[in-house]
Amino acid sequence: MGAPLTFCPFLQCSVSCGRGVQRRSVQCHGGAPKAAEEAECDPASRPPPQRDCHLPACPTHRWAAGEWQAVSGDPSPARLSSCALRRGAMLDAEAGERCRRCTKTCGEASRFREVFCVDENKQLQSSGYCEASNRPAEVESCGLPPCEYIWITGEWSECSVTCGKGYRQRLVSCSEIYTGKDHYEYGYQNMVNCPGTQPPNIQPCYLGECPISASWRVGNWGSCSVTCGVGVMHRSVQCLTNDDQVSSLCHVDLKPEERRTCHNVHDCDLPRSCKDVKNLEGVTEDGEYFLQVKGKTLKVHFSNRMIVYCSGMQTDSPKEYVTLVNGDAENFSEVYGYRLHNPTECPYNGSRREDCQCRKDYTAAGFSTFSKVRLDLNTMQIITKSMFTFILSLSLHLSFHVIHQLISTATDLQFAQTHDGRPVPYATAGDCYSAAKCPQGRFSIDLYGTGLSLMGTAKWLSQGNYAVSEIQKSPDGTKVVGRCGGYCGKCTPSSGTGLDIQVL
Repeated sequence: MGAPLTFCPFLQCSVSCGRGVQRRSVQCHGGAPKAAEEAECDPASRPPPQRDCHLPACPTHRWAAGEWQAVSGDPSPARLSSCALRRGAMLDAEAGERCRRCTKTCGEASRFREVFCVDENKQLQSSGYCEASNRPAEVESCGLPPCEYIWITGEWSECSVTCGKGYRQRLVSCSEIYTGKDHYEYGYQNMVNCPGTQPPNIQPCYLGECPISASWRVGNWGSCSVTCGVGVMHRSVQCLTNDDQVSSLCHVDLKPEERRTCHNVHDCDLPRSCKDVKNLEGVTEDGEYFLQVKGKTLKVHFSNRMIVYCSGMQTDSPKEYVTLVNGDAENFSEVYGYRLHNPTECPYNGSRREDCQCRKDYTAAGFSTFSKVRLDLNTMQIITKSMFTFILSLSLHLSFHVIHQLISTATDLQFAQTHDGRPVPYATAGDCYSAAKCPQGRFSIDLYGTGLSLMGTAKWLSQGNYAVSEIQKSPDGTKVVGRCGGYCGKCTPSSGTGLDIQVL
């Protein structure tokens, strides 16, 4: 007789539903409590190690997919989950609005659908119950044809000059073709999308030979009418053509002065700054005083008012100002506030009219007038632009003394008045009126009677889009008028800090 067989109870069914298997351990034992060789037991009497088990039928699981929805570009997971479909219907109206069908008819686009695992009762189940290899696709390309693009061109502007050779401009952009749309706005899409060569946006123009021009010519100043004190000296001023013929074509407002005050000071120990006035003479009142600058004495006006105005005489650092004799009527800066609805035009031959087809919404607009402007005696400049931002950017690398010195030379508006909008620095103008060389911003400088004039190095820089400037200077440098603008554009003194001046 062989060794006895021992076996354990059957284990739990291998499935939780449907047909499965139960297993148990079967071993051959000898007389001692230890396992014997399988050959010692009778194989015919060996119990089966497993048996079938039958549990209630399992529910049927399958993949269910919603209707395709179209979106532009590649849908993100967040977009998919917010547009989930359940039992063939949208989750809610808001989600339905987010998933409305795409209106694109060309270009890159994809469509998507939500995929669920459901049982035989169409109840949502975990994805693990469904066969992963049979999962339907959630995203696929719409397969739209490529979009077509066309060049959009605006009307040519007027010629940049009124005579001679100039140029004309127009706006050129690339736009996608839209079905049923015959009006296209100018955009900034990538120009490489459009076929062929980009149409030109500038072309030459010629309006015939220019008429004879004329300019003011001045002679040398005569001697001062007095040998001591305040006097007057004269010079000749004529309007002559290019061939030295007397003409009436010169701009009267730009006529240089024919007489000016003079002051003879012999071996006088005059102060060279407002601080010297305070320290040498003990003056503590703000007012106008004689100063000797660069070896010359700044003159007085006919009314015997001193040209250099000292401000802040009660402080340790008084400041010098230039008194503008002709006042703020001839010394102003403007950034024009109106903007054309069609920026390619220059209506009314460039003249200003407030009944134009335009809107007044330029946020940088402003109008400021000046009765005095700040003078930097070290650099011999009329300060027109604030250095505050520049100083802040360097403040970590500068000593307190240097920072204080720089701030003391920054522009201020102590003797300026802003009548509309934002303050505009001296000798600055601009607008956002037109892209067709039609500047409306204005500035005016009048140093007549101050004893100062602009140097030949004083120039202006045009900045911005389609920026243009028209600057006219008198030969003696005491008067300048300018018209500047663009879309949007402005002009400022090219030195970045102010206008170079000299003592007459």
